[in-house]
Amino acid sequence: MNLPKATHPTRREFSERMAQRGQGSDFAVFESDIGYSTYSYLFGDKFPERYFNLGIAEVSTMAAAAGMASSGRPVFVCGYGVFLTMRALEIVRSFVCYPNLDVKILSSHGGVTAAIDGVTHQATEDIAFMTTLPNMKVLCPCDGVSAQAAFDLALDHPGPVFTRLMRDPLYSLYPEGAEFRLGGSHTVREGGDITLAAYGDMVFETLEAADRLEAEGITAKVMDLYSLKPLDFEGIEAAAMATGALLVIENHQERNGIGAFVGDALARKGLCLPFDHIGLKDTGLRPLCFEHC
Repeated sequence: MNLPKATHPTRREFSERMAQRGQGSDFAVFESDIGYSTYSYLFGDKFPERYFNLGIAEVSTMAAAAGMASSGRPVFVCGYGVFLTMRALEIVRSFVCYPNLDVKILSSHGGVTAAIDGVTHQATEDIAFMTTLPNMKVLCPCDGVSAQAAFDLALDHPGPVFTRLMRDPLYSLYPEGAEFRLGGSHTVREGGDITLAAYGDMVFETLEAADRLEAEGITAKVMDLYSLKPLDFEGIEAAAMATGALLVIENHQERNGIGAFVGDALARKGLCLPFDHIGLKDTGLRPLCFEHC
């Protein structure tokens, strides 16, 4: 894998785009007291009259955002994924998704990306929760270009949108101007022996794995599933049938993850091909200090 290192994490790229598009739009931004971590302060510094920090109270923050969105104004809610998708889940379900309100969620620290903070800050069940909710759309960009595109998709499509973002800067994959759409995916490496499908930070792990496979004489097609709901199942199916095998990789619990959904969809269609799924196996990661306590 020969890619340039990213200078900013996806959480910052998303928020920088939010600050850029604040001009000429009336959307508001709600924060739960970690604006310097989500980088939502970039918007707040430019548009303080539309930036609301409700403190460490994700349930109240989400409820207030739903109240404002009920008047017709788009609202972004920013915070750590584990709290926005679990602590505030009832509000997202009942008062955002069911009435189909224009609430967008900037969810930082997806998966085990917050490993040093322990399981309390690791959002490893978030995709299961968010993809289950009616009307919710789910995006997971892997780099800066796709993160900024995810903001545009979220703002420009009515209804609730959840965007999963990473804690750390990783790599730059896409050129400026690359196109993204709801329900789309990108093939980021061609191969003929197996399809490897991933999203977010796992795209880069998968590209590295493809390099290792190639050294053993196996060529892998790598897909970036940046849109998780709606999901490009037709594209996944076509790639899997062309290569003859499929492996889904995700930074999430295996149970009820995207791999589980894809496996179920393949079975329902009666498609017979080698398939497997890599994710967390009913566990989380603990900080290193816990190992010595």
